[in-house]
Amino acid sequence: MSGITINRASREAETREANTAPAAWKPPSILPDPTPEPGYVYRWVRTAMAGVADKTNASRQFREGYVPVRAEDHPELMLEANDKGNVEIGGLLLCKIPEEAARQRATYYENLANKQMESVDNNFMRENDPRMPLLRPERSSKVSFGAGSRD
Repeated sequence: MSGITINRASREAETREANTAPAAWKPPSILPDPTPEPGYVYRWVRTAMAGVADKTNASRQFREGYVPVRAEDHPELMLEANDKGNVEIGGLLLCKIPEEAARQRATYYENLANKQMESVDNNFMRENDPRMPLLRPERSSKVSFGAGSRD
């Protein structure tokens, strides 16, 4: 085999692009995503449902610290603007809140959920009786090797 040159591509030159499956199609999001603004978290707040205004929900979100996003601040979302110049699509108003306030809100609701689960667990375990436990301990089997019984 002297004098024969074989041209081989190096392993680094091979790519996995040819081997990957094409991305599956999925329908586009109904609500567009705003261009992120550093220090803020965005959320769509319900202002109406089935054509009926839901002022209670919107005012609660405003009291929590959410502020409506102005349409001129996000020209990429100029699909619909309400009469006040805010971004609103199908009864949902785009709002923003500072990241720190959003973190505090998430922590509050996480703690609330944990306390509720602890209360449910305590209430459930109060009914527990050792003679007939509600929660069975983990079952484990034991295999032993050696001399068996001889009959």
